[in-house]
Amino acid sequence: MSEVRVNNLSNENNTGGPTISGITTYSGRHFFVPPQGDTASRPSDCEPGSLRFNTDTAHLEYFRGNTIGWTEIEAEPSSDVLGGGTGSNTGLGHRGLFKNGQRAPSTGSYSEIIEFLTISTLGNSEDFGDVSTNRSGNPGLSSRTRAIIGAGYGPSNQLEFVTMASKGDATDFGDDVGNSNRATGLSNGTRGIFAGSSELSPGNRIRYITIASTGNAIDFGDLVQGSRSGLGGAASTTRGVFAGGGASDVEYNTIDFVTIASTGNATDFGDLNYVKTSGVGGGSNATRCIWWGGNDTPGYSNVKTIVFNTIATTGNSIDFGEITATNTANGSAMPDGTRCVMRLGSGDGGNTNTTNVIEFIQFATLGNGTDFGDGTLQTYSTSGGSMSTGHGGL
Repeated sequence: MSEVRVNNLSNENNTGGPTISGITTYSGRHFFVPPQGDTASRPSDCEPGSLRFNTDTAHLEYFRGNTIGWTEIEAEPSSDVLGGGTGSNTGLGHRGLFKNGQRAPSTGSYSEIIEFLTISTLGNSEDFGDVSTNRSGNPGLSSRTRAIIGAGYGPSNQLEFVTMASKGDATDFGDDVGNSNRATGLSNGTRGIFAGSSELSPGNRIRYITIASTGNAIDFGDLVQGSRSGLGGAASTTRGVFAGGGASDVEYNTIDFVTIASTGNATDFGDLNYVKTSGVGGGSNATRCIWWGGNDTPGYSNVKTIVFNTIATTGNSIDFGEITATNTANGSAMPDGTRCVMRLGSGDGGNTNTTNVIEFIQFATLGNGTDFGDGTLQTYSTSGGSMSTGHGGL
């Protein structure tokens, strides 16, 4: 056996490393250190399969091509937050939660029911527990272990929480700065952010909480444009992004963002490349966020469009596909690193349609939504924001 001992190897032009053919075996008790850098310094001129360590997220990531970008290499989820259900919800996989909203808009009937599903499977959602009061428009966000649910429509500004691994009713967390009806929620696992509301004045306020504790929400800053409710939210470990929304028949196609660990006003990101809309859904993995659905203005007809952005950059959204079902607005996102499950809502101009349809997309593959299963209730709306143990902010 031959042995070569050198400090550095380069190619013959001294422009990079050498190309090594065949199977290379590393022996001994030492380690391999890949290239490293922060999110902003991710290269875009590398080969698919390239590996690096992200110093912002403290995770390995690999390059999947120019149209997809960098993806975090995730560890297998632990079993303490999984299973516990029946049918498709008994096995391993990240858990997603959503809170049902209006059952029948014309009668003002609201639901207190929280439901759950296992994101990596297919099948119907199941009952998880209840919030303390029947309401609609509840925003939601989560860490890997805890989900926080806002009060929604009505006089209350109460925040409640559940433990993701344990089915059961919600417990008091604290108070939002005001009513959180049709706000959105996102998190980086440590800090949770709520933004917008149809009941706050002004409705462009951003506020934050520390998820692992309890207590009242604290002012963070303001959204870029106008009073906005029914906006979508998505996150990486460092950045929170908001899209769409509106108030009083004025809808926006604005996308803006904040750095989650700081405080301050949001910064312009770009625009949704479809109609100005509220009731937008949003979800993300570590690198890509998707936006879907909503109600266009005028007319409040359902929008079936799905678009995406790369979270670490800025710019207008790019076409991804379409929702397959008819009713698309006021829904919930339940993402993990691979898939985004979408519990759809309705949102027609007459406030008469309800749905229980659940669809999903694969983040890495452009295309239309695919049937996942059904929710237990026919509703007009569900919670805004992402509640899952594997979303892009974790």
